[in-house]
Amino acid sequence: MSGNVELLNGTLAKAKAENRAALIAYLPAGFPTVDGGIEAIKAVFDGGADVVEVGLPHSDPVLDGPVIQTADDIALKGGVKIADVLRTVREAHAATGKPVLVMTYWNPIDRYGIERFTAELAEAGGAGCILPDLPVEESGVWREHAEKHGLGTVFVVAPSSKDARLATITAAGSGFVYAASLMGVTGTRESVGASAEDLVRRTRATTELPVCVGLGVSNAVQAKEVAVFADGVIVGSAFVKRMLDAPDEAAGLVAVRELAAELAEGVRRAS
Repeated sequence: MSGNVELLNGTLAKAKAENRAALIAYLPAGFPTVDGGIEAIKAVFDGGADVVEVGLPHSDPVLDGPVIQTADDIALKGGVKIADVLRTVREAHAATGKPVLVMTYWNPIDRYGIERFTAELAEAGGAGCILPDLPVEESGVWREHAEKHGLGTVFVVAPSSKDARLATITAAGSGFVYAASLMGVTGTRESVGASAEDLVRRTRATTELPVCVGLGVSNAVQAKEVAVFADGVIVGSAFVKRMLDAPDEAAGLVAVRELAAELAEGVRRAS
């Protein structure tokens, strides 16, 4: 069975045709429970997200700030496994027909087996993977299997990336390019930073892939600011915080649906 990278490509192209940025949400699998995490993704899609990244909880998430680390800890203490991550992808995609990616560090895939993981992710209806710590130079075997199974490979670029490095990274990627708006870990911030716009400009000079900006976007005002220059706006910690702050799971689902609706309005550029 082939994965859904073409669905991802089509979704991003549709947003562009509608003169807006795509809204890409992130939520970790198994948080607050496996079933609760699936319902949260459905709620975010219902609120207006175009794409969802499902986080594979990790004990040492080097790119993630304290909010996502807290959610990962809850998921890991609940016993979440890769099978639960794949089930989350399967059920979220089946219920919505929308593109669902997995965001994961490399070690869990390496231990699970590249062929096994890509085959099972494709079978689950996944659109691909975001791999923040896999060096492009070491990604050949992964990309071979991902392409065979119809999965996208999204790499992360940072403001510190030189132009030549950007070209190397974007040439190897598919789906979209994840542009980290600033140096540091994930989390909500007062300002997304001027470096994001420059990074998008430099990245676009190297590729036809959509360039989507993440790290720091937490509200509709910031989403609108980023949507002016980016093809997609990625929001993670703000969704996770809504779930963490909610008094119960039902209230959390309402909260993330409402945030998705606010952000979906924010990514619509003024004509």
